[in-house]
Amino acid sequence: MKYSLLLSAIIMTMSIIGCNNKNDAAAEMAATHDASTVLDAIFTRTSVRTYQEGKTVSPDTVEILLRAAMSAPTAVNKQPWAFVVLDTRESLDSLAEVLPYAKMLHHAPLAIVTCGDMDKALEGNGRDFWIQDVSAATENMLIAAHALGLGAVWTGVYPDMERVEAVQKRLGMPANIIPLSVVPIGYPSGEHQPKDKWNPDAVRYNRW
Repeated sequence: MKYSLLLSAIIMTMSIIGCNNKNDAAAEMAATHDASTVLDAIFTRTSVRTYQEGKTVSPDTVEILLRAAMSAPTAVNKQPWAFVVLDTRESLDSLAEVLPYAKMLHHAPLAIVTCGDMDKALEGNGRDFWIQDVSAATENMLIAAHALGLGAVWTGVYPDMERVEAVQKRLGMPANIIPLSVVPIGYPSGEHQPKDKWNPDAVRYNRW
């Protein structure tokens, strides 16, 4: 309910700004619709761990998810990311065996491993920006999956080195590739309600 009221208020505010003539009004309505669609995908996204059996994700959809991921912001445009697409039962089950919090891989038709490529990362003090870059790519992918009617969940790998090494070994990764997360993806099964995480107490203006 809070989400619906907030989105309605945002849309109403946007619709009354800049409508000086019919062309402006039409453009504003189109922009408002686009904003509403994007905000809806952000506000209603939630972690989905159960998937419809026998329903696979098409290669075209996988490419859209990867394009969304690679549209993320990246420090100095280094794009220090790499992705491993898992779409066979053998590869998904193999990874599920070594990741204690990713057992849903046994039932997912797809997973994408988001990784940092250290050969592309910044040098020196900026090296760890790869974590932010790949995290942004992962979030983009999660929102895109939800917008496409899919369900997905971020399961963490890095910085747990035991998990990192297990994924590297199972997937035959070279030393310069560091897995950040494994994202199981599929068409949702059952009801999944987003959590309202808005907390004004977490916000400060201008200074602490």
